Amino acid sequence: MITKDKVTEIFCIIDEFCKHFDAENAQKVLISSKVTSRRRRSATMSDSEIMTILLLFHFGSYRNFKHYYIIISHL
Repeated sequence: MITKDKVTEIFCIIDEFCKHFDAENAQKVLISSKVTSRRRRSATMSDSEIMTILLLFHFGSYRNFKHYYIIISHL
């Protein structure tokens, strides 16, 4: 089982990547001339949190995400 310190370290690495990626992506994104109203709801989880959870799931020995979530949420 992976330790909480290792999970924190992985999260910090992914968070730094997301910060740099978002900065680079903002410079290269194409602006649409079509103006449409879109809802901009703030997410409850950051991209780095979601990526960390998915990374730990894929490197774990779990068969499906529901099983992973049930096991992890009880720890």
